[in-house]
Amino acid sequence: MGSKSVVDMIEASSGVHFSGFHMDNLEARNTETGQPTTSAADNVLKQPFVIGVAGGAASGKTTVCDMIIQQLHDQRVVLVNQDSFYHNLTEEELARVHEYNFDHPDKLRAEAFCSCCDLLLSYILIFFLNCGHIKIAYQHMLHLNAILLLFSDAFDTDQLLSSMEKLRHGKAVDIPNYDFKSYKNNVFPARRVNPSDVILLEGILIFHDPRVRELMNMKIFVDTDADVRLARRIRRDTVEKGRDIGTVLDQYSKFVKPAFDDFILPTKKYADIIIPRGGDNHVAIDLIVQHIRTKLGQHDLCKIYPNLYVIHSTFQIRGMHTLIRDAQTTKHDFVFYADRLIRLVVEHGLGHLPFTEKQVITPTGSVYTGVDFCKRLCGVSVIRSGESMENALRACCKGIKIGKILIHREGDNGQQLIYEKLPQDISERHVLLLDPILGTGNSAVQAISLLISKGVPEPNIIFLNLISAPQGVHVVCKSFPRIKIVTSEIDIGLNEDFRVVPGMGEFGDRYFGTDDDEVMLTQISSN
Repeated sequence: MGSKSVVDMIEASSGVHFSGFHMDNLEARNTETGQPTTSAADNVLKQPFVIGVAGGAASGKTTVCDMIIQQLHDQRVVLVNQDSFYHNLTEEELARVHEYNFDHPDKLRAEAFCSCCDLLLSYILIFFLNCGHIKIAYQHMLHLNAILLLFSDAFDTDQLLSSMEKLRHGKAVDIPNYDFKSYKNNVFPARRVNPSDVILLEGILIFHDPRVRELMNMKIFVDTDADVRLARRIRRDTVEKGRDIGTVLDQYSKFVKPAFDDFILPTKKYADIIIPRGGDNHVAIDLIVQHIRTKLGQHDLCKIYPNLYVIHSTFQIRGMHTLIRDAQTTKHDFVFYADRLIRLVVEHGLGHLPFTEKQVITPTGSVYTGVDFCKRLCGVSVIRSGESMENALRACCKGIKIGKILIHREGDNGQQLIYEKLPQDISERHVLLLDPILGTGNSAVQAISLLISKGVPEPNIIFLNLISAPQGVHVVCKSFPRIKIVTSEIDIGLNEDFRVVPGMGEFGDRYFGTDDDEVMLTQISSN
């Protein structure tokens, strides 16, 4: 594979095979990202990554989904089955259930209705054609076909679309639990599905409707041999669905195989990824999961600004964010979890410093080839919130020099008075600029401009913060495209007061407890 990473090959490949892993037109739909507005109401929640998984019955779709979920254990992933959205069968259909085609996308709700409509259509066509009214005959045929389609959907696609729309907008939904023994979706309680980072949408005809396809960021087709699918179907339908083998074989030859050839197999052309052998193809699953992780860890702004780095989110990191963002969190807990998160950001930032290769002799007498840390380094904190990040930097870099910058907005004219105390040789060092919140970006621009005026090369500056607003990222990255920004999360935006939302409030007040001090001073002065 050379020096290229797996993800690089996935992105660049088209029609190429990797261990039986077919890549066809893989192109995740990215929403156009421009300069965000200053109102949080104008922003939308980050959309989940939707993966469609199609293939014939018993091809291994659910197994593939389960393997993806298992490997993405540190992400919020939900599975939505198209089977959950089958229509309830009527009493007439139940009486002739063995003639009911579950694998046809446009089957009629009743065989009797189908026969009557076919007969009526024949009479209409014959009548108008004999009269020479070809155009009228064609219009009547289209009208009747529209009526047929209205009554002919095997799945309740509208309910599926409604459920997906709610999930994509951060709302929980109740998914029907279809019972294949009674052919009803109200026998068992509905399954509650919460909003997630990844939604796996699985079903035999999930690519058939263009409205459903449009929801997907990635489309996977599980391609399994017909004899393997038949063997699995016999085992599944006899054991799980209580059907006898004769009925299963009759349904397969009459409905399942023709429907696969006519309706399921043609949707293979819409797939971005084709997986031969289904769940047995572990190489393909590993490549897909790696690609998903890349997409999840890559904020839209990272695609615009290659100098922006968002640390990989895990349940631990999300849990720490939950605690420090909670208005009810005590000062002690806020400081504890903020320090943990700051330490992670600092460690990630240090990883962007240059290094030199170094060999050492271990206590066993063996040679170990490693790297030597960057020696010429210093930190600069933006007073006062940035001072909360100094301890983490000192814990990581023994004896590091730390300078300070004070930026103060005076009145409404936007002028800023700056106080600075920096190492004299700062121009010869790499600088870690510390400020936990990147909001409008104005203070950051002032601080970076000061460092550059002191002779610090722009590429030598790494700006570390906990949360960033898109507006601030735009301002800083456009002003200084050669610095690096390392953050743990990018928030929705700024509100009318130019505060980051959802944010975490005034970081310095919460970290240093100055709200309580101000209350105490007020009480003392009043006494």
